This record gives sequence, C-alpha cells and structure tokens, in this order.
Amino acid sequence: MTVKTQRILTGHRPTGPRHLGHLVGTLRNWVRLQDSHECFFLVADLHVLTTDYQNPERIRANTLEVVADWLAAGIDPERSTLVLQSAVPEHSQLALLLSMLVSESRLHRVPTYKEQVKQLGIQPSLGLLTYPVLQAADILLYKASVVPVGEDQLPHIELTREIAHRFNSLYGDLFPEPQALLSTMPRLPGLDNRTMHTSYGNAIFLRDSEEETTRKVMNLFTDPHRIHPTDPGRVEGNPLFIYLEQFDPDREQIEEYKNRYRQGKVGDVEIKQYLAKKLNQSLQPLREQRARFISQPAYLREILYHGSNRARQIARQTLEEVLTAMGLTLGLALQPENGQSSPSAGAFC
Repeated sequence: MTVKTQRILTGHRPTGPRHLGHLVGTLRNWVRLQDSHECFFLVADLHVLTTDYQNPERIRANTLEVVADWLAAGIDPERSTLVLQSAVPEHSQLALLLSMLVSESRLHRVPTYKEQVKQLGIQPSLGLLTYPVLQAADILLYKASVVPVGEDQLPHIELTREIAHRFNSLYGDLFPEPQALLSTMPRLPGLDNRTMHTSYGNAIFLRDSEEETTRKVMNLFTDPHRIHPTDPGRVEGNPLFIYLEQFDPDREQIEEYKNRYRQGKVGDVEIKQYLAKKLNQSLQPLREQRARFISQPAYLREILYHGSNRARQIARQTLEEVLTAMGLTLGLALQPENGQSSPSAGAFC
C-alpha cells in the first residue's frame, strides 16, 4: 500500500465540457497522481466569474459537465476529493485576508492578467486582477505542497509562494510554500493549430460523438506548405502526428506514415481517416462512461456534496488558524459553539 505523504490541489474552471487538450494535458496526469498523492480536485466556479459573470446560467450546467468528464477520464471520488469552490466559503474568506499582503502593483505584473485582457478584449474587473490571490487561497487553504500546472501558470504559483512566505514571516509558520509540478505531456493543438480552447471553436470535446469527432479530424490543420499529396510534407509540429503519438499505440504504423509523408507518398486524407478511426477507438470506453455519468446528475451532485463537505472540515480549521494568527480571535469567539453548519444539499440542487 502506497503512503500518500504530499497533498495536491489542482482543478479546472467549469467553462464548458472538457476537450482532448484537457485529457492529454492534465487529466491523464491527475489519474496517475491519485496513486501517489492525496489529491484535491477543484471545480473552480468562482474563477469563472472573473471573465464571464454576465452568464450565470452556464455555470451550473458546465459544472456537471466537468465532473462527468473527470469521472469518465478516471478521477475516482473514493481515492480523491472533488470540491466545488463556491460550496466552501472559506475560499473567498481566505482570499480576502491574503489580499491584504499583496500590492496592487504586484498583481499588475502577473503576465496572465495582461494576456487575458488583451485576448478577451474586456474591461477588467477587480476580480480578474485579484484572480491569482483567490488561486493562492485555493492552494493554501488545504496546505497543498504540490500543484500540477502548465507553464503559463508558473507566475501564479510563484505569487502563491510569495504570499505564503510573507504570511509565515509576519504571523508564524502556517503554510507550506507549494512547488509547481509541470506536466511532461505536450500541449495538444486545436483544429486550427492554435492552443485547443473552448472559446476558440477549435476543440474536440470528450462528449463529441464518433461522427462529430471524425468530421473535426477531417478539418484538422496539417502542413500549410503541402499543396498536393505528392509534395514532401513536414512531420515535426504537424498536428496529424502529434495526435497519432497520443492516441495510437501502433508505433510502427506511425513511423511508416511519417516516412511516407516526408517522401510525398501519402495524402492528408488517408492519414486523417486513419487518425479518426484510432481516436474514436481510444475514446470509446471514455464516451460510454461519460454517457452513464451525465445521465445521473443527482449522483454527480452527491459526489460534489460529500467532497466539498470533507474539504470544508479542513478549510474551516485552516481559516481559524489564519484568523487567530492575524488577531481576529474575537470573531471566532462570537461564532456558535459548534461552528457553522455543513454545506447544505441545496447548494448542489
């Protein structure tokens, strides 16, 4: 039996169903980490409001979509804790307290802030500016020591470490300074060769049917300089072969296609047809599991209820320690003797 000595906190914003980029970039790794770490997987619905607060009707449906995708990919609620961020108010409370330790100018230097403002073309809210502080609270609330992230999130982890260090210096050692765990998986390109992203319209979703997946694969970006099937093609960086490497276990067939492609002896259409077949074969077990989970919304809500309830026991203890350290003990003394009640089932209905 493996002794799990390190706690992990990671998660997704419920912006829509998960796609192949999530499967390759994070979910496969999360599934493996369940064997060696104490894992907390956060459905970060509060974070959605930083850029999409005008559409609250999406969050509820997308939350269940995300949980169904996670379970279908292999996240096991018996071995891991699935947490709904908004069901644990300590996330917001700790974020407010930690925000006192960060300057406005420091938050403006977080590169993802300017990138999001530019890409989304929005008037940024205070919530978007303080997004990294809420993310730090998510991590520190459970005293996670490891955070699996992509390279684009490294500045956020660095800020989390800074906040933890400043808190510990002022009030005594309470928080570990978490380490980033970078994924070794390559970033899967979207259909247009940009990063696969829900809002770009270039994603293959885990919920897509076999027919939808095939149609999307046939529109996949390949070598833009290759006009005819007899033209020598570029294999390196070509999404066709990036996908094959991830979803086809037949390495000899992949190498054969690469050699023929370089020599101009095979067309894009033939390889796309082969890729669609292999991709659908690979995804079929996951699709069947997903269909079963998404048809049971009460079961998905139950998983979130029990996971969030367990998480809140830890979160409440951490918040009490923070309030005590920061001199806010009178507030604790005025609370009911048995503390606050557990999350109500109504939060998930």
